[in-house]
Amino acid sequence: MALLDSAVVFVLSLLIGTIAILAGVRLILDTDAGVANAALTALIGAIVWAVVSYFVGWIPLLGILLMLLAWIGVINWRYPGGWGTAAAIGFVAWIVAIAIAYALAMVGIVAPEAIGIPGV
Repeated sequence: MALLDSAVVFVLSLLIGTIAILAGVRLILDTDAGVANAALTALIGAIVWAVVSYFVGWIPLLGILLMLLAWIGVINWRYPGGWGTAAAIGFVAWIVAIAIAYALAMVGIVAPEAIGIPGV
């Protein structure tokens, strides 16, 4: 059962991350980002976040900042516009992901901590 739970959390997290990044790109870049590109960005971003977290996540404040910088770096690599644009996309994505996670938690579908959104 734990494997099934983990798979559901992974799929749900990827779906929320995809929607959030897609919203951020469409709002900030004012362009059609493409669902596949947003999904790949969400997947790569989650992997990079996990790897950086493994190595430096234990360092107070600096670890979190490095993890966030790495995640924004993935967005910067995947979309045009530079670091400022990537940070703006990341901020919008984070807000959208929080809203989706909150909505899902309010209707009892998931617990907010199961979603894996940075800072939630």
